[in-house]
Amino acid sequence: MTAFSEERSSSLGRRADQAFLADHGDRHLTLRGITEADLPELLRVDREAFPEEPYPVFVVRQLYDIHGDRILVLDDGEALLGYILFVNTSDGYVSWIMSLAVTPHQQGHGLGRRLMVEALRRLRAEHVHQVRLTVEPTNAAAIMLYRSLGFSSEEGVQRDYFGPDEHRLLMTLAL
Repeated sequence: MTAFSEERSSSLGRRADQAFLADHGDRHLTLRGITEADLPELLRVDREAFPEEPYPVFVVRQLYDIHGDRILVLDDGEALLGYILFVNTSDGYVSWIMSLAVTPHQQGHGLGRRLMVEALRRLRAEHVHQVRLTVEPTNAAAIMLYRSLGFSSEEGVQRDYFGPDEHRLLMTLAL
């Protein structure tokens, strides 16, 4: 896959907030909100993207129940290729990117960027002022993606952020 074109439409029985992406191989990808039926596929994507520490089933279920309107998936019609979860603080001032995952065989093709761009578009429309995320300090590809979208890491690496030897780079974007 190379570049993606995007077209917004409410035709074909789809919601107006769905983005339709087509690659040059005529395969159509849909960026849309998650449904309950997607949960097994989301778990698969998460396990493939984060084999060392995927979310447990009960956590994914609860995230869906509480923040289902904040989970976007990228669907090729046969399987999910990625997802993003973003959650606002109670005052709506800050949003956190809780998870961004793309299946390993699709990484490097711009799908993570697509998910991030759509989440940021929605957050701007909601007048969120700041977006934050954490990333594994050795995940150079993700750090490059986030920096290319305008995120900075002024606070640097937070040692033991998720517990002993679980360091994270804290990144922030002003909207």
